Amino acid sequence: MFRWTKRALLACALGAAFCTTAFAESARTKYDIGRPASEAELKAWDIDVRPDFKGIPKGSGTVDQGADIWDATCASCHGSFGESNSVFTPLVGGTTAEDIKNGRVAGLTAGGQPSRTTLMKVSTVSTLWDYIHRAMPWDNPKSLQPDEVYAVLAYLLNLAEIVPSDFTLSDENIAQVQDKMPNRKGMKFWDGLWKVDGKPDTSNVACMNDCVTTGKPSSTLPPHARDAHGDLAAQMRIVGPVRGVNTQAPALSGPVDGNLEKIREHARATLAAAPAANAPDGGKEGGKEDAADVSQQAMALLNGSGCMACHAKDKKVLGPSFVDIAAKYKGQDGAVDKLIAKVQKGGAGAWGAIPMPPHPALSDKDAKTMVESILAAAGQ
Repeated sequence: MFRWTKRALLACALGAAFCTTAFAESARTKYDIGRPASEAELKAWDIDVRPDFKGIPKGSGTVDQGADIWDATCASCHGSFGESNSVFTPLVGGTTAEDIKNGRVAGLTAGGQPSRTTLMKVSTVSTLWDYIHRAMPWDNPKSLQPDEVYAVLAYLLNLAEIVPSDFTLSDENIAQVQDKMPNRKGMKFWDGLWKVDGKPDTSNVACMNDCVTTGKPSSTLPPHARDAHGDLAAQMRIVGPVRGVNTQAPALSGPVDGNLEKIREHARATLAAAPAANAPDGGKEGGKEDAADVSQQAMALLNGSGCMACHAKDKKVLGPSFVDIAAKYKGQDGAVDKLIAKVQKGGAGAWGAIPMPPHPALSDKDAKTMVESILAAAGQ
């Protein structure tokens, strides 16, 4: 790790801020492009909550309210009581009243705990509030209002026996809850990482002779697992010169630089499916589609909805393969409507203990396109 002086760090920070501001202003005045971000736009991005609770919005929620929201939006992945399942690790458990008193979870150092839960490890309650607010629920992040986030967190804290069952969590008392977090004293401050004049936590030195100029992968996915989550190139946003390799094809050989054009060519080809899936007529004049078009449109929807993270065409991943689903429902009356409802509302138990999260934002039309394409694998 390089050691920076305070003066150099300050100069870099000021220079970066000045260049960014100057560039934006120059582009706006000289080229007549862009505009300053509005207060509403800045507020929409500025939603993080710090450990000192700066940035947390006003609001409140009870444990009982949180239990209702939890059952509707959280339990399908995390279990009714935070016990989770064979995929998602437990959120609560492994902490004791003594841990809450001392502020350090003994199970982390003494051993004997089969798994480390979230409440065993997290040291700040603001981290939980911030993460729930920004990233949950999994299928519809940022959809919970502040009062709902307070309620869900109150329920989670009650499961961990940090707050009583009649507790109301709010922006006014969350700082007091911090004083009861079981592992609040478990965070270590690394001087070399945070202090610019501190001692670095590594002793590496810069290479001056016979240095390695190209990287060599130390591990790669085995061939049978490359397409476990579908074509990754079709699931990435366009940022930078390379969008993603085709994981449904064998790995390319040779140096990375020699394969860039092949990777770009495939990445560009994946863009054609997305506009077709979103077009009012499915990308065909007059709304007419043939079987190949429907399949391509369905795959774009499956990739875009995150379905390929748990499913594959012809083999089990976390969930059943599309071939197995088609075979199970072959010939059943009302199979299409039944599966559409399951895709939109989620479910568990039909294929084991692992739940399928709901997709409430998926329209009936798109869900039907996906389901019919899956069932077509069995000639239905």
